[in-house]
Amino acid sequence: MPLWLRWRLRDGVPPGVLRPMAGADLRPLWEANRWAELPRLALKGQAREIGPWLDAWLAAHPPYRGAHWGCGQEAALRALHLALACALGGLAPPRAVMQVLARRIGANPAYALAQDNNHPVSEAAGLLVCGLALDDPRLAARGARRLDAAIARLVAEDGSFAQASPAYHRLLLDVVASAECLRQRGGGPPAAPLTLARMAAATRWLHRLACPQTGLLPRIGHQDGSHVADLSGAGPDDARASLERAARLFCGASAGWPDDAGCAALGLARPQVVLGGVVLGEVADWRGAGLLGRRFGPFRAILRTGPLRFRPGHADLLHLDLWRGGVNLLRDGGTGAYNPENPDWVPYFQGAAAHNTVEFDGEDQMPRLGPFLFHHWPETGALPEGGWWRDHRGRCHARELRGLPTGFSVEDRISGPFRRAVLRWRLAPGAWQLTADGVLGGLMRLRVRADGPFTLRLCEGQESLAYGAVSPLPALEISLGKEISRISTKIEPI
Repeated sequence: MPLWLRWRLRDGVPPGVLRPMAGADLRPLWEANRWAELPRLALKGQAREIGPWLDAWLAAHPPYRGAHWGCGQEAALRALHLALACALGGLAPPRAVMQVLARRIGANPAYALAQDNNHPVSEAAGLLVCGLALDDPRLAARGARRLDAAIARLVAEDGSFAQASPAYHRLLLDVVASAECLRQRGGGPPAAPLTLARMAAATRWLHRLACPQTGLLPRIGHQDGSHVADLSGAGPDDARASLERAARLFCGASAGWPDDAGCAALGLARPQVVLGGVVLGEVADWRGAGLLGRRFGPFRAILRTGPLRFRPGHADLLHLDLWRGGVNLLRDGGTGAYNPENPDWVPYFQGAAAHNTVEFDGEDQMPRLGPFLFHHWPETGALPEGGWWRDHRGRCHARELRGLPTGFSVEDRISGPFRRAVLRWRLAPGAWQLTADGVLGGLMRLRVRADGPFTLRLCEGQESLAYGAVSPLPALEISLGKEISRISTKIEPI
């Protein structure tokens, strides 16, 4: 039974007029209806089943009616999966279906452009692919122009993406790499040189973040498991196949996974060089727009810095993500869900309490206007080994990372009109022992000092390892009075 039908029978389809934030959460519905099954059918030698599959889906979900057709990006992702499936299976894409998808993608480009995120990239790629499938040079050229424009605006010279989210950065690579494969096969209009340069930089950017042992990415920013064209069966938590495909297409190199089955299925040449001359995740120190990466002995530290050029998804400035090998020792809370049954999830997971940063007076770094929108963004700035922010009330937090003979220290400075502050260190689930000055666990010791009295509490927080799922995790909370201005956290391996 196809995934979309299982979802429909289990939970029901949201009826009537589309109101994305009312009623059931649409995210699982949309994910189940991106036609990701189609390339898998082609890879299994069952391409002849694609036609009947499409007939059944379209009969159940008539074009332009209901929640399935409420978002142009969803139509674009279907177009990408269908075109890839037909290319892998040696079939001509069904013209009628591609025309339906192209019409939906092109219906409301202003909405996608206004998002300044993955939407305009996906929709432009979808138009390009539909134009290639329909042998319509004008439509393909329009999609190519929009794709070039979206990447020029949303991907910076250093490869950082408008969305400060490794997960959505992966989706960017998946979408553009899939479109590039199809463009090369179909003889479509070539990508602009700037597009190719920015996508090469974007590939290198994500390569620095992925865990070399598992392909896991830090759960910074929105994290909903979105990924496209999973020809290797890697799943939502392993970005190695996505990186390998993008590295071959845009960098002429391997990302460190040369035996990737998806690349073999697409016929991508197997490079002899490794991206940047290093294996996955072993880049040393780096700084990009929005993140800072440092290595301290066995630790890999990732600091969420500014600037905030595009709208932030989470109140997570100066959050620190810490890894030792494949273990995420200090971790982000993830996302929970966009429209959960429990309304407390949204402010919690998007707020300061779900991040390894300082929270002033129980408030976030910026006020909330809605589930995806903050206002009064803080001022931000760079420091040699970190960054700082100042909120609209004048409260300030500066953080720098400093190497030590063993491990490293996190130096925090706080100031401004606050009554109480809380510094949180959200720990990997496991056996942690509260000590007089911090915590002790299986892979590290954490010690806290300050220029005044503070209290320590080992409590229970929450994290979301998958969309719609929440589980407990231990968290060290350091409560600080208004007389405190400096806090030092020493982190050592054990």
